[in-house]
Amino acid sequence: MKDPKWLSMDLVLALHNETLALFGGTPGVRDPGSLEMALNRPRNKKLYQPKTTLFGLAAAYCFGIVQNHPFLDGNKRAGAICAHSFLFLNGYEFRPNEADYLATVLSVAQGKTEEDQLAAWIRENSAKRKPR
Repeated sequence: MKDPKWLSMDLVLALHNETLALFGGTPGVRDPGSLEMALNRPRNKKLYQPKTTLFGLAAAYCFGIVQNHPFLDGNKRAGAICAHSFLFLNGYEFRPNEADYLATVLSVAQGKTEEDQLAAWIRENSAKRKPR
């Protein structure tokens, strides 16, 4: 796999702010270092486990943000939208059933779903985007 297009800090902050505007919540970053660690998680995974798929990297974004709780509010939404956005930037559509999406992200937050399980679920719910 060629190097993927990564999410920037500015993009993640903008996505988080957009979800807060749409769904409500307290704005702000609780722990900038924790956010930085979450955003570096997929890059480190790619570096140290080069055979990791795009789905595994998307899972790393989601898992890192959901587990690290870097934001004051909306960490589960931020983790989900980051995985979704990462896949989009890298040529994939992510179209899970809405109820399943919610249940899966909640399961990650509760520690019931491991990162590799999340990656498999993301792969099952993704498809290559058709060129426009």
